[in-house]
Amino acid sequence: MNELIIELTDINPREFFGLQNSNIQLLKKHFPKLKIVARGSKMQVYGDEDMLEEFDKRMNMLIEHFAKYNHIDENVIERVLTSQSKADYETSANSGETLVHGVGGKLIKAQTANQRKLVESCNKNDMVFAIGPAGTGKTYTGVALAVRALKEKQVRRIILTRPAVEAGENLGFLPGDLKEKLDPYMQPLYDALRDMIPNEKLESFIEKGVIQIAPMAFMRGRTLDNAFVILDEAQNTTHAQMKMFLTRMGKNAKFIITGDPGQIDLPRRITSGLKEALLVLKNIQGIGMIYLDDKDVIRHKLVKKVIAAYKDIENSNG
Repeated sequence: MNELIIELTDINPREFFGLQNSNIQLLKKHFPKLKIVARGSKMQVYGDEDMLEEFDKRMNMLIEHFAKYNHIDENVIERVLTSQSKADYETSANSGETLVHGVGGKLIKAQTANQRKLVESCNKNDMVFAIGPAGTGKTYTGVALAVRALKEKQVRRIILTRPAVEAGENLGFLPGDLKEKLDPYMQPLYDALRDMIPNEKLESFIEKGVIQIAPMAFMRGRTLDNAFVILDEAQNTTHAQMKMFLTRMGKNAKFIITGDPGQIDLPRRITSGLKEALLVLKNIQGIGMIYLDDKDVIRHKLVKKVIAAYKDIENSNG
């Protein structure tokens, strides 16, 4: 009797095998002549060579589906096991709108007109500036685009960075080592990633360097090839930092720069690198600039009112 061993890599076996191994039971019903044993992250399958080859092919389709959509269920398994080819089971539903199938099958889409413009601009340009106030989804949409590019193997890694500016707080007095001091600055990026990539797989990507989250100082001297790179909170970069970052761009790279010029935490006399870049680069072909506003806010309804109230004060003081 021949043996086939299938190892689940970067996939939670409990989610893949189903509650009380319900997905394994479906496989056993479809392949009654095979002996299928699931232990830990491994499947050991015994039977005739031809049948094992067919089983291996169908399992690869299921694993690929799970890697893309973070979810399989009875309907998916039935489609995969009974389809004539890979193309037969793939659905085109929402393919033009959905950026990423997130954790638990959550559909992550561009939800507003300007977010859709950001997606279109990123499809056309290798460098895009996304400008707008808090809550407009510029960072979240950017991270979704990066995760999509990684899943579709358009890039080999994602690099997320922020300037570690002390917004009224003293970084030196925070407890912990450098990583622990900087992690709070990077938390919005972690939060977005956790919506889109299962935790075990995310930790594996970070450990292997497939996803890198680091302050801007760590970008100096690097050439960023085959990467999707997001600079978040770019309004807090200086002239030198922005110039350094933009010139890191290597072959087959995508850059998204997000920021809110209304929330600058730099010392008074220092010019924002983001504000300067928007003026200097506005006429360069291949660079997109998308402006989001309070109509794009997708947080609590009060956030729109807060933004509008502060805008009124700033305009009256202007």
